[in-house]
Amino acid sequence: MTIPHEPVPSATSPTPAAGRPISPAPRPHSGSAWASLGAGAVVLAVLVVFMLQNTASVPVTFLGLHGTAPLALMLLIAGGAVAVLALTVGYFRREPLRHHHRTQVP
Repeated sequence: MTIPHEPVPSATSPTPAAGRPISPAPRPHSGSAWASLGAGAVVLAVLVVFMLQNTASVPVTFLGLHGTAPLALMLLIAGGAVAVLALTVGYFRREPLRHHHRTQVP
């Protein structure tokens, strides 16, 4: 009959060295996804309320074209255009840095 032995801790044991705190377990990605989904739902609700409260038509002139459109729609289009412009400038600013980083010899 054999007697069971206690396992001997190895040198790579997960116990922390003296004085070092144990790092917390990494957060699961599902928590971040739920937080992002919740934030997106709040932003969507705010946009719907904004659009419902700003339905008055305003005169619009762009590149010689004239017409009328709801105020909320025009503001959302302008905001979307600014977002696309900011992303484009950011992309063209970052791409040379990425190329430079890739060509560096390790």
